[in-house]
Amino acid sequence: MKYFLYCRKSSEAEDRQVLSIESQRADLERRLLAMPEVEVVEIIEESRSAMTPGRPRFDAMVARIEAAEAEGIATWAPDRLARNSIDGGRLIYLLDRGVLKDLKFSTYTFENNSQGKFMLQIMFGQSKYYSDALSENVKRGNRTKLENGWRPNRAPLGYRNDRATRTIVADPVYFPLIEGLFQLVANRGCSIREATRIARDDWGFVTPPAHGKPGVPLPDSTAHRIVTDPFYTGVIVWDGRTWPGKHPPAVRLETFERLQAALRWTPSIRPTTEVPYRGLIQCGRCGRAVTAEHKQKRARRYLYYHCARRKLGDRCPEPSVEAKALDGQIMDFLRTLQMEPGLHDLILTSFERRDHELARLNSTHRATLAAALRDVDRQADELTTLKLRGQLTDAEFTAQRGRLDAERREITARLQTAQEGATGIEPLRDLLRVSNQAADWFSRADGEEKRMILKLVGSNPTLAGKKLSIQAAIPFVEVAKMNACPSLLADWDADRNGAFCALVEAMDQIPKRDEFMRQLREACAYFEEGLTGVINVPKVPNVPKRRTTRDKIR
Repeated sequence: MKYFLYCRKSSEAEDRQVLSIESQRADLERRLLAMPEVEVVEIIEESRSAMTPGRPRFDAMVARIEAAEAEGIATWAPDRLARNSIDGGRLIYLLDRGVLKDLKFSTYTFENNSQGKFMLQIMFGQSKYYSDALSENVKRGNRTKLENGWRPNRAPLGYRNDRATRTIVADPVYFPLIEGLFQLVANRGCSIREATRIARDDWGFVTPPAHGKPGVPLPDSTAHRIVTDPFYTGVIVWDGRTWPGKHPPAVRLETFERLQAALRWTPSIRPTTEVPYRGLIQCGRCGRAVTAEHKQKRARRYLYYHCARRKLGDRCPEPSVEAKALDGQIMDFLRTLQMEPGLHDLILTSFERRDHELARLNSTHRATLAAALRDVDRQADELTTLKLRGQLTDAEFTAQRGRLDAERREITARLQTAQEGATGIEPLRDLLRVSNQAADWFSRADGEEKRMILKLVGSNPTLAGKKLSIQAAIPFVEVAKMNACPSLLADWDADRNGAFCALVEAMDQIPKRDEFMRQLREACAYFEEGLTGVINVPKVPNVPKRRTTRDKIR
């Protein structure tokens, strides 16, 4: 009788204790040699799970059996043929029809009769039960780990699995590099490709060895996967649901969300370092954007800004202006924001008194947020109770649970910000520092940095008649008003001074206040401390370099 010899091994956990394909094949060949009536048509080997239908080589083998190329199958055990009801049922049906006449196993003796097929069905069912039970056990274990705040499976790059405590901890070598990578992209404004190049060339970032292969310099794809993975914010996204994690975050959640929005946005006009104000200034005559172009005069290259409406017959009459003249006008505007030293000290002293009151209010705010977090936890418990009682459908439970998870993350983030003691005095210090030093920063900035300064302190820049009109951004407009009133120094009373009260109100009512304060803080850190002060990342120690062809020849 002709037989197919079928050997299967899955890479999943179900077959970790099963013999390898080579061992199965050797065992079957040894047993079949003692059976002269057995003729092996072909040896079929497959590395696929049998938990679900759709094994290509198994399906092809069954089709060939139906085409009468063979009449039997020899394999190591029944669970090598089927762990699901469809494949098992197909084999039983082929036995019923007489198309498949015999099955031979190394671990079980099969007889093609009613009792043999009944026992074979039981063994197929037992294999399916084992797979289902194993799947449920793995899911239950993963769910328990997630509820405890830990991610199942292997920790991502930058973290490592602590086998002693069965937790995830920060890798002392790679975690600072991951933090630095996020700071390059989020704070420095580097593209992912540029940040990856800095990490590779300047920091010596080499991935750790894996699967017996040596580490390689950080690939762009790996860096992109890192900066888009929410795991590095301290949360765990698993099976479509977000869980709070206990591992140390490498980046703040609001910074990560801002970074993802920036990665999704593709500007229609991409400013460059050489043309910093393109697309940022409006034409005062027609309202179109102002663009720029280089012109060559007597072997010298000049940069001119002009209205983008340049078509023949519809040309804007607004004249062009040289970049140096535009820089000078921006510098004059920035000088209007510089404060007198005496006024600067009076404002800080008054704000310090106000800051003590804010600290007291912040304590009350933290207590309110903590109570709101407890209320969300209580609602989640009640929701689970309703689901267990059958009073909620799966769709309703999933929707309500998602809403509560989102609310919990938001409250937790706000509570973390409140616990850091972020009151009004530090944002004011940053505001005054930017006001006083923006002109100095601008004088030694490159094109990209000039654009950043103008966007931070200015609003609605308009070019008309070669004159650039800039409105001070809130609350810098209040600083400019205070600079225009030197009489404030004569009689200062913070409680009754209208200019000071207007500055306080402007600080509290800034649109997107947290985002604006973050930009102030990052600008101060960037211009005063430089990149090395913001990102202090060591090189990877003891990383072997890749051997070049020249090294191999030597």
